Amino acid sequence: MAGFLVAVVLVGGTALAGRELARDGVVLHLLGGYVLRGGWDPLLAPRVLLPVVVAVVVVLWGPTAARRAGWRALLVGSAVVTAVWAVALALASGWGRLTEPLDSVYEYPYDVGRVAGIGELLRTFNDSVLADSADPWTTHVAGHPPAALLAFVLLERVGLGGLGWAAAMCVAGGALAVPAVLVTVRAVAGEGTARTVAPFLVLAPTALWVATSADALFAGVFAWGVALLAAAAARGAGGGAGRALGGGLLLGLALHMSFGMTSLGLLALAVVVVHRRRLGRSGVVRVLALAAAGVLVVFAVFAASGYGWFEGLSLTAERVRSGPSYANRPLAFFLFANVAAATVAAGPAAVAGLACLRRTRLALPLLAVLVALLVSDVTGLVRGETERIWLPFTVWLPAAAAFLPVRGARLWLVLSAVTAIAVEVLVRTEW
Repeated sequence: MAGFLVAVVLVGGTALAGRELARDGVVLHLLGGYVLRGGWDPLLAPRVLLPVVVAVVVVLWGPTAARRAGWRALLVGSAVVTAVWAVALALASGWGRLTEPLDSVYEYPYDVGRVAGIGELLRTFNDSVLADSADPWTTHVAGHPPAALLAFVLLERVGLGGLGWAAAMCVAGGALAVPAVLVTVRAVAGEGTARTVAPFLVLAPTALWVATSADALFAGVFAWGVALLAAAAARGAGGGAGRALGGGLLLGLALHMSFGMTSLGLLALAVVVVHRRRLGRSGVVRVLALAAAGVLVVFAVFAASGYGWFEGLSLTAERVRSGPSYANRPLAFFLFANVAAATVAAGPAAVAGLACLRRTRLALPLLAVLVALLVSDVTGLVRGETERIWLPFTVWLPAAAAFLPVRGARLWLVLSAVTAIAVEVLVRTEW
């Protein structure tokens, strides 16, 4: 409970500080909000019953179903229910909310039409990153490596063009992150622990930004990279080579979708190191070397196609720093506001669980996520919107519910669902 109260103070204090800054004329670029990107605008309609029904079903029967279902059924079911939860939350604010966030001049679909060919896209991508270039990319495209835009381009090339399919891809990516986290928890702490945390992962407030931001897609790709790596380490030094290599390939792809994945490499390291006693030093090195080989293969493919990742990182940082939404946002405020927004996204159960961490194998990956999040924070490049930007981080944090006392666990599950519904009803978020 103490951790939860600290989180409430952090979020409340951030909101008060943000309001005072806004009164003094500081432009926070949060669309009228002070913690989340979105202003206070209560909207209560019968559609709110959609997420309420989903939440009630999961709270009442989710823990039992998670304990009794077959493992594969649990993985599939967790992804499906997460998608239903995310869609239900979005529709509570209007029937068009699933595609509305992507229907913007700042989003990836806006630039899909200007891509003549994939080879040309990769060769010339960095030429259009800076805002003063001849034909600059839109904001979100310029802020990421080309694989982010490429995902939407490929979707259209296979005949699934339009905002509806783009939204479906984002929702699917975010929903598939949940079974990936379950696979990782099972590999690190056992199947019983994974079954315990499943309902908390499903009902986490992160679902608010799964439908529909592209960061949900990035979260899913990265999560499965970590899951394969964790599964490889769990199999021991004598097996899992294919999983380790496959995990590295997905991690390399994730790095070419978002530069922000870099600090999350700590999580990939942690899910292997946690098995160091059983693997031995040579086993740890073997698994990590195979994963690194997979990452390098992806880097080599993109480099051979003409894209320079490190040049792209430098140019993106320059574009971010040159923009008014960066210059006007006070760093001292956002160092705390970023964490406050991530706290809301992770939910009460995650916060309470993190406050109860014990010295077990699951604690190390969770601490790695927290450290990665703080590293991202102190770079100063991320100022606001972290409820969306840090989705690849926050999808892991509800796994901390494994540390909650059994007696009060269902109450924390309820509080997480209530938090998500309250944000959807009370705040007009952009995503």
